[in-house]
Amino acid sequence: MNVLNSFPQASATSLPPGSPLICFSHLRWDFVLQRPQHLMQRFSRHRQVFFFEEFIPTDHHLAYLEIHPFEGTSVKAVRPRIPHWWSDGERQKALGRLLDDLIALHGAKRPILWFYTPMMFAFAQHVDAAAVVYDCMDELANFRFAPPHLKEMETALMARADAVFTGGISLYEAKKDRHDNIHAFPSSVDTNHFQTARTTLADPADQAGISHPRLGYYGVIDERLDLDLIRTAAALRPNYSFVFLGPIAKISPSDLPKAANIHYLGQKNYADLPSYLSGWEAALMPFALNEATRFISPTKTPEYLAAGRPVVSTRIADVVRTYGNAPGVFFADDSDDFARCCDAALGLAGSGKPWLEDVDARLARSSWDATFDHMARIVDQAVGVPLSAKEKSYRRSGSMSLRKPYDYLVVGAGFAGSVLAERLAVDGRRVLVCDRRSHIGGNAYDHCDEAGIRVHKYGPHIFHTNSEDVFAYLSRFTGWRPYEHRVLAQLGDLRLPIPINRTTLNALYGLNLSNDVEAERFLSTRAEPCAKVTTSKDVVVSQVGLELYRIFFEGYTRKQWGLDPSELDRSVTARIPTRTNEDDRYFLDRFQAMPLDGYTRMFERMLDHENITVMVDTDFKELRRQGVANHVIFTGPIDEYFDFRLGQLPYRSLKFRHETHDMRRMLPAGVINFPSEDVPYTRVTEYKHLTGQIHPKTSISYEYACADGDPYYPIPRPENQALYRQYEALARARSDVTFVGRLGTYKYYNMDQVVGQALATHRRLQKLHGLTDIMVNTKLD
Repeated sequence: MNVLNSFPQASATSLPPGSPLICFSHLRWDFVLQRPQHLMQRFSRHRQVFFFEEFIPTDHHLAYLEIHPFEGTSVKAVRPRIPHWWSDGERQKALGRLLDDLIALHGAKRPILWFYTPMMFAFAQHVDAAAVVYDCMDELANFRFAPPHLKEMETALMARADAVFTGGISLYEAKKDRHDNIHAFPSSVDTNHFQTARTTLADPADQAGISHPRLGYYGVIDERLDLDLIRTAAALRPNYSFVFLGPIAKISPSDLPKAANIHYLGQKNYADLPSYLSGWEAALMPFALNEATRFISPTKTPEYLAAGRPVVSTRIADVVRTYGNAPGVFFADDSDDFARCCDAALGLAGSGKPWLEDVDARLARSSWDATFDHMARIVDQAVGVPLSAKEKSYRRSGSMSLRKPYDYLVVGAGFAGSVLAERLAVDGRRVLVCDRRSHIGGNAYDHCDEAGIRVHKYGPHIFHTNSEDVFAYLSRFTGWRPYEHRVLAQLGDLRLPIPINRTTLNALYGLNLSNDVEAERFLSTRAEPCAKVTTSKDVVVSQVGLELYRIFFEGYTRKQWGLDPSELDRSVTARIPTRTNEDDRYFLDRFQAMPLDGYTRMFERMLDHENITVMVDTDFKELRRQGVANHVIFTGPIDEYFDFRLGQLPYRSLKFRHETHDMRRMLPAGVINFPSEDVPYTRVTEYKHLTGQIHPKTSISYEYACADGDPYYPIPRPENQALYRQYEALARARSDVTFVGRLGTYKYYNMDQVVGQALATHRRLQKLHGLTDIMVNTKLD
């Protein structure tokens, strides 16, 4: 918390016609300069900002608004005046009317509403807002004199909010399960402002007569300070001067510790704080450890360090976890320890500045500008939630006359077909892409459902890869949203991480395995080694034993594949490792992310080339008869291409039931697996976990494996591989067709593997068809 009466100068910029922002705060704009002021000042450079404060009682018989502009900022403080004799109900109605008047008078259509206190949501919840943001800076319900209905109003606000921010990690962890779009933004720092304290500045007049060494504190002086600790520490170190700057709130001045070496200098301007800091040898955070401080993340920690002052603090959770190993931060457990930490801080202060190199590296990642930029992106996303997917209109069978011949006919507009079409088009070849479905993207196709929520029509597709080349190639067509996939297995009332890890074992067996060695030893007692590992059952039983195999794998595999694991190749369950640590990520690949605008948009960009023609709702058989291309790239089932002449290859298919629910979040993770055969579906997916979309509703899908329908998975069994090899021999005898992809090569590939296969196939085609002579800039970055 920074004490202030004035503000840093705001940059002069014209305001665009975007939605205005109304910030509702329990703090006065000109009381202390902290998080709300830092952020709203920056927002005001790009949009009109009104800072709506708590009401002030008045003797006037009508309710009215005062609007206060302040020098150095374009933010306008709005102060409601309410007759002091009105009831709470009358006040709330009046505040709602005054808010409506403010919006109407300033021509604000659908403003952004930003709340620092849930209590003001009571009179603002009727407003048609472009977005609602709850910036939970502190756990106000734990503060002295907190309103009795604060928690109830917070629940209502979080149900309406499009985004929730917290002022620290502890607060985030306490609330993360209450909202689907919640982000931790710990205290930031205006480094340039406070680093001036590292130089010798003129000592302010009211501090100049105080003897050295000085240890200082600035901020609101209230119930969060440990007054007994301050009193004892000052008595233990009578030669040290303890300086306190800031207003006194919620406590009586008579309760403050009094001593010759304790000095209260009152509230100071933000601009003057470096001058006071420059005259201190060390800085203090003597907070009490109580409910009011349980979740705080003091802004002053990085500010003190930016000023080059060692910090002595009690063990505030967020300070310990953020600065616990930082040089120059000392933590005390009691009054005696606090005094000893003051000694150590003063010793460091006189040792020179080498310790500040590490501090400055940390502070470089903690600027208010960086925090604002990140928050602003989230707010912009909340304001601009798309209501429908941008679907490109492609030609359909019968809607065009084909100019032929094309150089290549690509059958299938999924990953394999789209990558090859794009690469060949860049080579200068004319490419016709056809797909029997009504859209591009294959099984990775996504779209916005009727509620406006982006879903994957054919089940969840999670991108992950260790290939830098594959990731770099796809990055040409999409930005990325970082996403690490997590899956829980539903076992009765338990939801446990899968793949099995130490957390899974502890929860399932009531254990307290604390490290990898203990977990590995436990699993070794369960494992039942096989003489020869050939089937999926062998893989699991040899690693974790029969009991865990039956709990997690047997039923799920039977549902998914229609076969017992003992009838499937070892590769099926080998894809799911067992871990002895607590890593609950489903994948461990180097690159894990989701296309920022969705898979379909990525495919649109990939196929948006003048040399590519796309036809959907088009069967390959129609084009085959016309002979429209010299060479076919086939990504469908290889046995279908040859009209099943050697027999039909078995595939496993999927069916989906999609639902939308009137709640922000339904599941604790993106996917819940159901291993039990008593449950007909294999898994449930909640797509907002994957896409990061902001929406008041949520959409899920239930996934059922089946034998009939579109082919999804080649079934890995020896007899199936033998039949495929016969089709592969037919393919090798043909020079006019190339088979690519999961179905074309009858292999259970991941998406990144299909992309890698397609890129390798493109290189072979270059050599085969002499494309290198016309290539221009086609080498991967």
